[in-house]
Amino acid sequence: MNKPSATTPKTQGSVPEPEVNRLPEELKPLVVTGPLADNERLKRESDHLRGTIRADLADPLTGGFGADNFQLIRFHGMYQQDDRDIRAERAEQKLEPLHTVMLRARMPGGVITPAQWLAIDAFARDYTRYGSIRLTTRQTFQFHGVLKRHITLMHRTLHEIGIDSIATAGDVNRNVLCTSNPEQSGLHAEAHRWAQRISEHLLPRTRAYAEIWLDGEKVESTESEQEPILGDSYLPRKFKTTVVVPPHNDVDLHANDMNFVAIAERGTLVGFNLLVGGGLAMTFGDRSTYPRTADNLGFVPLDKVLDVATAVLTTQRDLGNRVNRKNAKTKYTLDRVGTEVFKAEVERRARLTLAPPRPFRLTGRGDQFGWTEGIDGKHNLTLFIENGRLLDAPGNPLKTGVAELARIHRGEFRMTANQNLIIAGVAPEERARIESLARQYGLLGDRASNQRKASMACVSLPTCPLAMAEAERFLPGFVDRLEAVLARHGLEQEAIIFRVTGCPNGCGRAMLAEVGLVGKGPGRYNLYLGGNREGTRIPRAYRDNLDEDAILTELDGLIGRWAGERQEDEGFGDFVVRVGVVAPVRVPKEDFHDQ
Repeated sequence: MNKPSATTPKTQGSVPEPEVNRLPEELKPLVVTGPLADNERLKRESDHLRGTIRADLADPLTGGFGADNFQLIRFHGMYQQDDRDIRAERAEQKLEPLHTVMLRARMPGGVITPAQWLAIDAFARDYTRYGSIRLTTRQTFQFHGVLKRHITLMHRTLHEIGIDSIATAGDVNRNVLCTSNPEQSGLHAEAHRWAQRISEHLLPRTRAYAEIWLDGEKVESTESEQEPILGDSYLPRKFKTTVVVPPHNDVDLHANDMNFVAIAERGTLVGFNLLVGGGLAMTFGDRSTYPRTADNLGFVPLDKVLDVATAVLTTQRDLGNRVNRKNAKTKYTLDRVGTEVFKAEVERRARLTLAPPRPFRLTGRGDQFGWTEGIDGKHNLTLFIENGRLLDAPGNPLKTGVAELARIHRGEFRMTANQNLIIAGVAPEERARIESLARQYGLLGDRASNQRKASMACVSLPTCPLAMAEAERFLPGFVDRLEAVLARHGLEQEAIIFRVTGCPNGCGRAMLAEVGLVGKGPGRYNLYLGGNREGTRIPRAYRDNLDEDAILTELDGLIGRWAGERQEDEGFGDFVVRVGVVAPVRVPKEDFHDQ
């Protein structure tokens, strides 16, 4: 089989025959037909994700990856980016954009050891343009600004400490999220083990990652290499999975394709409720795209978890839209074929009948800052990291502070899906020392308001190529002004779940916020209102294309009403829905875009 070429023509035609052949006859008419999206050609011709990445690595004439490899490196956990702040300046100098990659690590449940942390801290310091470590909403860390000549070293450095970035991007199952503080109870610890098992079970089988980045020798031909779960064309679109321990929804389960919600009897894990079809991305101006909460398909006993995970993923693999990538996510598959049809196919493939869902309740989703005690008698300290960005700044040496903690800590670190960091497994006799050091470096967050702790942003500019407006750099100053609004109405101790994203792609989870801002253009945002504290309701569009002053003017009036008219302990999102400021989104495909 020949290696793919940058000039290979686009494939035309229907969904590849092997995917269609996996389906029962009655489901084949539900497959979307037509000219395939070019990503389908790219994946099928990639030699199981190898492409010509090695050739691009050796090309000294450009700092980036070309043609198909620009997309293929995503399956290896990387995105090609450039610094947009200096793009125009470099163009004037007749230079190409300053290409770098962002790498996202695979860390199910976000667990990392102090020794591993010190190694990534050193790499960030020595080999990235920004010198920072970014904790992300995918409960892992990212390197930003890695030049092409340092990429292989980056992967080998991670491999040496037991970390990889396999399948953290691209059309695969990505890093599996899990409710934080796994040692808070036996149930939490067991949930974390399931997150690890699901992650390993759904990984690609190709050895491309090892061959390209770790100098692994190819031991079998392309013809014999198979992807029994993901398929040779992989998934139609990205796929996200969580393991959740109620009542805490810190992973925002409704932002994900597949969710396993832990069900316990007398403190013992007996299985999971299976929720499928969540997702937040949309496209401005395309009414066929919308955010969606997940459907509860039923209860899964422990001995069938991996079978059901495989069945959900392969059903989406075979029924998902490979013609239009904007409608390729699991949420659109459920709405197109029907939830009951999807569920029946999952049951057929997993060889079980899903039991009725077991009752559970979600009460909140913010991180639990400060100290908690685990079942093992050890303690956990949650640090507040605004926007997840660990970087030394004058008078604020956060990155150095975490490294100093890693040098003395004997337990583990746990990254949260809210971009914060937990120092886990602290012995009682070490607690005072750990807290003193965290306080010294400004990591406790004891001076941060409740509002600041309830706010979150995606990375956005200057590195994200999709960004339309600022997010991470916008958030701190905006929260300053939002805090002033709350104080003016006597609500200094209150918090509104606030999220801002630079584009409608959903990374900052604004579509599950009480107040969500989605970047529309430089300095302009669409304002969404009406999510709830539990993370189970999508906010509705309230005003379009506002600048910062206009947003705050709108919020000032609404927060004033909330202060005077709210019911006891009523959240802002519940208030604006109850009094009719916005109507709740009930069926996104039908009414999300209605004003």
